[in-house]
Amino acid sequence: MEPDLFTAAAEDRQEKDPSSSPLAVRMRPRTLDEVAGQQHLLRPGAPLRRLVGEGSGGPAGPSSVLLWGPPGIGKTTLAYVVSQATQKRFVELSAITAGVKEVRAVIDGARRSSGAYGRETVLFLDEIHRFSKAQQDSLLPAVENRWVTLIAATTENPYFSVISPLLSRSLLLTLEPLTDEDLRGLLRRALADERGLGGAVTLPDEAEGHLLRIAGGDARRALTALEAGAGAAIAKGEAEITLTTLEEAVNRAAVTYDRAGDQHYDVASALIKSIRGSDVDAALHYLARMIEAGEDPRFIARRLMISASEDIGLADPTALPTAVAAAQAVALIGFPEAALTLSHATIALALAPKSNAATTAIGAALADVRAGLAGPVPPHLRDGHYKGAEKLGHAQGYLYPHDLPGGIAAQQYAPDKIHGKRYYEPTRYGAEARYADVVERVRARLRGDPPPESSQ
Repeated sequence: MEPDLFTAAAEDRQEKDPSSSPLAVRMRPRTLDEVAGQQHLLRPGAPLRRLVGEGSGGPAGPSSVLLWGPPGIGKTTLAYVVSQATQKRFVELSAITAGVKEVRAVIDGARRSSGAYGRETVLFLDEIHRFSKAQQDSLLPAVENRWVTLIAATTENPYFSVISPLLSRSLLLTLEPLTDEDLRGLLRRALADERGLGGAVTLPDEAEGHLLRIAGGDARRALTALEAGAGAAIAKGEAEITLTTLEEAVNRAAVTYDRAGDQHYDVASALIKSIRGSDVDAALHYLARMIEAGEDPRFIARRLMISASEDIGLADPTALPTAVAAAQAVALIGFPEAALTLSHATIALALAPKSNAATTAIGAALADVRAGLAGPVPPHLRDGHYKGAEKLGHAQGYLYPHDLPGGIAAQQYAPDKIHGKRYYEPTRYGAEARYADVVERVRARLRGDPPPESSQ
C-alpha cells in the first residue's frame, strides 16, 4: 500500500527536519543491535534476525510471528527495524483502523509483487487482538501459503485474543519488560546521539533515577519524559536536567524510594506493619508511595497475600481469597488500574480482625520437627493398599470417621513423640472465635472424653 499525499508530506518533512519528530521516534533503532532489551530474541540465528535477512532462508526461512508484551517495550520498534533492514516489501496496518478490505488489498498486492517482481511482503499488524474472529480468519490463507510474512503485535494474551488456527501457524515471541539497565542505556544514548539530544544537556544520577521510576519499564514513556525535561532545561538556559526541572516538566514529584535498596524494604515493611496494626490510612499512604515510585505491582500483591495468612488467618477467612484475587487481577490488568485493586485489598486487610494463630501454629510444629520430634507414623494410619500390608499390621484397626456419629473417630493420629501436643491456639477475634469452640470439642472427642451432660 502506497502512502497517501499527507503521509508522504509528513515523512518528507521529518527527513528534512528530524527534530520535528518526537524523541522516541528519532531514537528508534536502525538495526537489531540497537534494540534495548529482548536479548533472548536477538541471539544469532533467532527468528527476528532471519527475518531481516541474517542467516538462511528458503525452506528454513522465518515463519510469521506474533509479538506479545506490554506497551512500550519494543513491539513496534522491532517491526520498524525489519522494515529498515529487510529488502522485502513492508506494509503496516493497525487493527484499530483497518478491516478485512484493507487486509485483502495487502494480500492481493503481495501476490502481485511476488509474481511480477519476485519480491516478498512483510505485513506488520499492530493491535491484532482488536480484530474479530472473522477478520483474523482473513489472514489465514496468506499466512499458510506465505503470500505474506506476518508480524503481528498484541498486548493481550494471544491464547485468548488470537484464533487458534492463526496461532498454530505463527511463532509466538514473548517480549520481556525492559529492565532499569535497558532503559538507562537507552536514555544515555538519546542524550549523546545526534539523532537525539546531541549532548545539548546532561542528566545527573538523581534525575535519571526519577526518570527510571516514572517510566515503569516503558521506553516510550522514558524518552517522552526525557524530551520534556530537556526542553524545560534548555528553555531555562540550564546545561543539565535537574530533578526540580524534570519534576516541573513531567508534573510528577520524585518519591524517596529505592526499589533495589533499603527504602524498598523499609516502605514494604511499613505497609505490612500498618495493616497488622489496623491503621488503614497509614497503610494506604505506604501503598501510594510504592505505586508512585513505580514498584512492581506483583511485588505488592505478594506481600498482601503473605499478610492475609500471617496476620489475619482464620479471624477473617475471606482475607486470603481477597488477596489472591487481587494478585490475579493485578497480573491481568497492570498499572494504572491495578492501583484500585491494590487499594481494595489493602483496605480489606487493614480493617479485618487480626490473628497470628496460623503463623505461630506452623512455627511451633516446624520447631518440633527440626528438633527431631517426629517418630514413625502410627501403624493404623499407614498405607494398606498393597500386598503384604496386612501382614505388617498396616491400616489395621483404623476407624473410618465417616462411619461414626459426628464424623470424628477417637483414635491417635500423631506420632507417639508429639501425641497430645497443641500447636494451634485460636484467638477469640472475629470468625476465629468459632474455630476456638470447635477445636476444643474436637480435641475432646479425639481423646475419647465423654460428651458434656448438656449434650447427652
